[in-house]
Amino acid sequence: MFEPRKISEDVSMRILRPGDAAALAAAYVRNRDHLAPWEPVRPEEYYTEHWQGADISGRLAAQEIGTGHPFGLFAGGTLVGRFNLAGIVRGPFQSAGLGYWVDGQYAGRGLASAAVRVLVETARDDLGLHRIEAGTLLHNAGSQRVLLKSGFEKFGMAPRYLQIAGTWQDHNLYQILLHD
Repeated sequence: MFEPRKISEDVSMRILRPGDAAALAAAYVRNRDHLAPWEPVRPEEYYTEHWQGADISGRLAAQEIGTGHPFGLFAGGTLVGRFNLAGIVRGPFQSAGLGYWVDGQYAGRGLASAAVRVLVETARDDLGLHRIEAGTLLHNAGSQRVLLKSGFEKFGMAPRYLQIAGTWQDHNLYQILLHD
C-alpha cells in the first residue's frame, strides 16, 4: 500500500520492518538526550533491539487490522526519524493521531514537514481518513511550525495531557481535516 517515498535528496520514508529494530534502537540511543524533553521517561530496555523489535511487531500488527501505520525516515541504512499514524478509529470518526521525531543531526532541514505532508496525503487518499490530530508541548515551537506548515490548525489546549519528561504537561492540540 505505502511505497517508499523520497522526502529529500538523501532521505526516504517507508513502513518500518521487523529488521529495522537494530537501526531504531541505535537511533534512540543516539538521540536519547535530544528526545528526552519531548518524550516519556523510558526504561533502559527501551533502548535495546529486543524492545524495539517487539514494538515494531506490535505496530505492524496494528497496521494489519487498520489501526496504525509505523514509518521510518532513512538516510541510506541509517534511521533518522520515526512517524506514526496511530489510534485510527473508523466509523463516523475516520480519524488518526500523529506522532513523530527527527534525529537531532537532521533536525531543521524540513524533513518533518515533508514527511507530515506525505502522511497527510496518504491518510486522505489511501486510508480514506477524514481527520488527523497531533499534540505538542506548549513550548515545542519547532513541532508547532511543522504542523502549521503542513496545514494543521490549532483547536485547543489540553491541561496535563501527557506525562512527558516525568511530568504531566499541557499540550496544544492541532488537527487537519482531509475532506470537506
